[in-house]
Amino acid sequence: MDVVWSGTWVAERLGVELVESGGADVSGGSAGAGPLRELLGLALRRNPKRAHLLVSNVLGKHVPQHPSVIWRSGYDLGVRVRELLGPDEAARALVLGYAETATGLGHSVADGLALAPYLHSTRRPVPGVERAGGFEESHSHATSHLLLPEDPRLLAGDGALVLVDDEFSTGNTVLNTIRGLHETFPRERYVIVALVDMRAPEDRARLDAFAREIGARVDLIALASGTVRLPADVLDKGQELVARYETAAAPVSAPGAGRAPVTRVDLGWPAGVPDGGRHGFTAAHRARLDAALPEMAERVAAALPEEARRVLVLGFEELMYAPLALGVALERRLGGGEAEAGGVGEGAAGVEVRYSTTTRSPVLAVDDPGYAIRTRLVFPAHDDPADGPGPRYAYNVAGGGFDAVVAVVDSVADTEALHAPDGLLAELSAHTGHVLLAVVPSYVPSPTAAPHPSPHAPQDQEPRMLPDPLRGPAFSSYAPEDVGWLLQDLSDVTLEAPTEEREEAIQSGGAHYAESLPVEYQPSPRYQELFRAALDTSAARIAQAVGTVTETVLAERAGGTGRPVLVSLARAGTPVGVLMRRWAEARRGLDLPHYAVSIVRGRGIDANALRWLAAHHDPADVVFVDGWTGKGAITRELAAAIEEFEAAGGAHGFDPAVAVLADPGSCVRTYGTREDFLIPSACLNSTVSGLISRTVLRADLVGPDDFHGAKFYRDLADTDVSGDFVDAIAARFDEVAGAVDVQVKELLAADREPTWEGWAAVERISEEYGIHDVNLVKPGVGETTRVLLRRVPWKILAREGAGADLDHVRLLAEQRGVPVEEVAELPYTCVGLIHPKYTRGATGADGKAVASA
Repeated sequence: MDVVWSGTWVAERLGVELVESGGADVSGGSAGAGPLRELLGLALRRNPKRAHLLVSNVLGKHVPQHPSVIWRSGYDLGVRVRELLGPDEAARALVLGYAETATGLGHSVADGLALAPYLHSTRRPVPGVERAGGFEESHSHATSHLLLPEDPRLLAGDGALVLVDDEFSTGNTVLNTIRGLHETFPRERYVIVALVDMRAPEDRARLDAFAREIGARVDLIALASGTVRLPADVLDKGQELVARYETAAAPVSAPGAGRAPVTRVDLGWPAGVPDGGRHGFTAAHRARLDAALPEMAERVAAALPEEARRVLVLGFEELMYAPLALGVALERRLGGGEAEAGGVGEGAAGVEVRYSTTTRSPVLAVDDPGYAIRTRLVFPAHDDPADGPGPRYAYNVAGGGFDAVVAVVDSVADTEALHAPDGLLAELSAHTGHVLLAVVPSYVPSPTAAPHPSPHAPQDQEPRMLPDPLRGPAFSSYAPEDVGWLLQDLSDVTLEAPTEEREEAIQSGGAHYAESLPVEYQPSPRYQELFRAALDTSAARIAQAVGTVTETVLAERAGGTGRPVLVSLARAGTPVGVLMRRWAEARRGLDLPHYAVSIVRGRGIDANALRWLAAHHDPADVVFVDGWTGKGAITRELAAAIEEFEAAGGAHGFDPAVAVLADPGSCVRTYGTREDFLIPSACLNSTVSGLISRTVLRADLVGPDDFHGAKFYRDLADTDVSGDFVDAIAARFDEVAGAVDVQVKELLAADREPTWEGWAAVERISEEYGIHDVNLVKPGVGETTRVLLRRVPWKILAREGAGADLDHVRLLAEQRGVPVEEVAELPYTCVGLIHPKYTRGATGADGKAVASA
């Protein structure tokens, strides 16, 4: 019985024809003859540049396929490249794959070359990793490609450059790539690799002419070749078809009930092995991964339900190779051997394994056997993409008959959005019997961590000795015993930039907030009076919260091997760490070590600081301390950073839990209070935090063996109230001791599990106010104050009836010309909204930062 070709529907309605190189037309009818028909189907997408989509059956992006078939397709192409170049030249080559579609294919081709390192382009900028190149993809819905090798010398070799993409339609992307790289890293030879070569004759001639122009040899290897014949009105007809069928072919959504359970599986990913080729992947990495795959597959197999007979391993956008390799290993584990291209991929156990990945690409779904995309799941992006939030897709998963789905993501993407009611996991759980979640640690090269060795670098270099902590009075106005700063002193470097310029650069993606400092706000006399009044009013309440969180930490660590080591997250956490140390000394006679370390959103915690701590203390004794929680971003950042630190070979045993003075977002278990009230240390910047700036992480200032940096503002000593703040609260310790004892007993007996209510509220506010970016919503008194002091505020939401806790917020808003909107039933006392589309005119009538009153 003939099987309908999955390009028939489009071919008949759009007039698209695929023509084999030999001239055979495969535009419709049943499947059968040509390689193109076996390799490709057709679909439609809403794209003004190209209406049709060639859907590969062996790529593993849109069509679930046996993992071994997908891997073998790329591997065999790599073998052909090795044969073309010869073994010596193949070992000197660099394989470059294209994001997002061909990242896994490029990896597989590199496997076939055996010794060549691999790099793929990316659409995910990584703070701290210098861009070594980039290019444009003219027909794609998301065009910019970045090249972010950990070692830029990877691109500077003199061997052949092997460029890998799933299909070549015009050759423009390849031309753009070679043209851009050849100017900086000229080579004598390029090899282009694709599953299918669909260029027209004029496109082939253009590539030949370009090769002659640059004086290089360019070869091309593909599984099949042909051309695409398109009618003159194909774009109009395609858009009309998409518009007509979009409503009828609505995405399959997850019902609210009857969802399958989600189980997290610890893969035991090998330490130091990158999650993919975004920053480079060497033959040594490949060997270590291959050695670890059987055990990882065993862990996944053990977590699968016994009745599962059809399993999908689902990768995540650019993260294609790690889940593909896991899928091949799982296929071997469950099937007793490698499935061949013509087989079914099942062994004695009768378990069929398939593989595909999620994607950014919007494609029309039509439930017809002659159409390549039968079903579509839609869910929000869950990796905080640089270009902002948006929908993501999983095709041909719903209705696929999968008894279990193994979702594989990197740790950057293991976010609340992934686990949200409308997130990927919820969508999957409505269409399968069981969902397993496997998280691969994201490898992010950082100036603070010893990088993985370059394939060309010596392998025996050890990081240099780290310095002792900085202490006052040489660095900070705190007493030397109050805190040791695991930072480097950048006081002599000019780092400050106007608030408007910083905001514009941050929101445009041109800079990371940790690469510069805001100009330190100098409080007016009226504002200083508000601070003093707030401190007088709240000192006892803060003292009680300090005592409660400190006694809770001591009780939780009562069975430990040593005294707690307080490690505050600079700088908001540092005054709290100082106060906790003071409480332990005054009430318990304990001298607790206290250090301050840097953590940067999007870059993680200072890995060298962790290395220093592990060399001087038991990591199990470390307690991370912060001032307050907003929506919990730093809480999640810390957990991911500790996981990455351990995966990269760092010491194990650090507990990523955070103890905070106030937890209005319900993000942690250890806290002094969950009320959202004014903590006066949030009112000011360095002048209440030991005269220390925010921490700085910039590649030209912070080397691989350096601590993150910060400035000591000695010139602000006349306005420093750091000691006054601590002394005023410590003076109330005795009077609140009884209340602390009662509160701690209640807390230890209560359910303190985080509910993440704050995150849910932030998401709701983000949508209600049309911002569509939770990073621009800053909940709570402390975070709102930061918005007014350091960012470009849009408006302030204040809980109806909020009193003196918001006096300083109202004053700052008045000075900056920012409206304050009273809101009934606001879950926080106030919320600061950063301007969602910043321009210079968004700062207020005068376009300036905070004015003096």
